[in-house]
Amino acid sequence: MTLPSNPTIDLMHNHVSVRSFSGEPVSDEMVEAVVEAARRSPTSSNWQTYSVIVIRDAERKRRLAQLAGGQDHVAESQVFLAFAADIRRLSQAGSLHGETPAGGLNQAMVSIVDATIVGQSAQIAAESFGLGAVMVGGLRRDPQGVADELGLPEGVFVVFGMSIGWPAGDPLAPGLKPRLPAELVVHHEQYSDDDADELIERYDEELKAFYERRGRNLADAAWSAPVATRSAVRSYTDLAPFLLKQGFTLD
Repeated sequence: MTLPSNPTIDLMHNHVSVRSFSGEPVSDEMVEAVVEAARRSPTSSNWQTYSVIVIRDAERKRRLAQLAGGQDHVAESQVFLAFAADIRRLSQAGSLHGETPAGGLNQAMVSIVDATIVGQSAQIAAESFGLGAVMVGGLRRDPQGVADELGLPEGVFVVFGMSIGWPAGDPLAPGLKPRLPAELVVHHEQYSDDDADELIERYDEELKAFYERRGRNLADAAWSAPVATRSAVRSYTDLAPFLLKQGFTLD
């Protein structure tokens, strides 16, 4: 079956994470265009509980790269965007009307989802210009260090960042990394994980072949083995106490 397409669909199908940049400047006008397009994203109840921090300073990017676990592309990007959940705005609105936000898990989730949707929109907007980008969840590794670096007040924390720049070379040259089978992640009417083991094993084989074409030799279980190993260990354990300190109640 041939699915309908258009330039936007084609752009999304050709997404790749870009971690190597040419060094060519990205204009302020282009960055503003990306951010302004992203700001049109939907947000829950029009609360708009997110903030975007645009970082160009080379030393600040270098420090953020280290805070993210030594990810060099953060420092080498032409511009770095930090997408923050921002419930501080609820307190600002409440103070105008003698109200105090109730807090709780839902309000925290709303702000995280808002920031995430805006970040995804920013990536699509950047790629529409031919820019390369990669999301950086590693900023949650040291949330207090990132907050200090970016001057974040109570009620704000960085959910993830994004390195942006002109790609060095053709990012599509290695081909597109395969995704999990649609049968495993797309459900109709009700959730079903029938044949999950078989589908995962099939994906392991497909992903292994992809990595081999790129000169990487991995175990046969190219997806499930690293996922199993990494998910068995708790990571970013400073995040929960940091969120509580920042005023994100999770009850």
